[in-house]
Amino acid sequence: MFIFPAIDLYEGKAVRLMRGDYAQMTVYSENPPEIARDFESQDATHIHIVDLEGAKFGTTPNLDTISRIIDSCSLFVEVGGGIRSMDVIEKYIGVGVDRVILGTAAVINDEFLRSAVAKYGDKIAVGVDIRDGYVAIKGWTEKSEFTALDFCKKMQDIGVGTLICTDISKDGAMEGTNRELYRELSLKFKMNITASGGVSTIDDIRALKALDIYGAIIGKAYYTGAISLREAVEASR
Repeated sequence: MFIFPAIDLYEGKAVRLMRGDYAQMTVYSENPPEIARDFESQDATHIHIVDLEGAKFGTTPNLDTISRIIDSCSLFVEVGGGIRSMDVIEKYIGVGVDRVILGTAAVINDEFLRSAVAKYGDKIAVGVDIRDGYVAIKGWTEKSEFTALDFCKKMQDIGVGTLICTDISKDGAMEGTNRELYRELSLKFKMNITASGGVSTIDDIRALKALDIYGAIIGKAYYTGAISLREAVEASR
């Protein structure tokens, strides 16, 4: 299992939101590349980046910051947040992003998703943000028509290889991750499943590894010191 320490970007800063609420934002660093170097120093091999402004507006306001992060380390970099066109995908891949995560666009634009998967294959992942059993879109501000399980099945049928599944109710709350959700997803689907939301203890890491989950995203727990990234990476091996 891979550990993905996370950097959420807003105005070039590393921040965290509580349950996706932009009104509950904490700024942790004004130097995101320095955070990435710390991830690497603690044996991380992967990094998960979200452009929170992009998630709201469908633009790439933090592209320069993401490029500087990539140049500052040798981590595998995946990026999500407002990726709704082939042009944006190409911009990210052009600066060295290893995998882009489609969120809202994967839910509402089948043609775009299929084109992206056909052209870029494993460089495309889909973010499944779950609230009350349904997929949320547009920076978690709206609920879609899809149940989480129906949407995941659709993604598998289309040929998506990696899903990043977030339980919004757990995100940033430091209450533990939704192990039952990831157990169900790992049993039902053959895609790589990355767990996101509430991963805050070494026990969470061990439990997810036991479920044969592909990856786990660590966000707030890193920034508050609740979990040692080095220990999490060790426990995931």
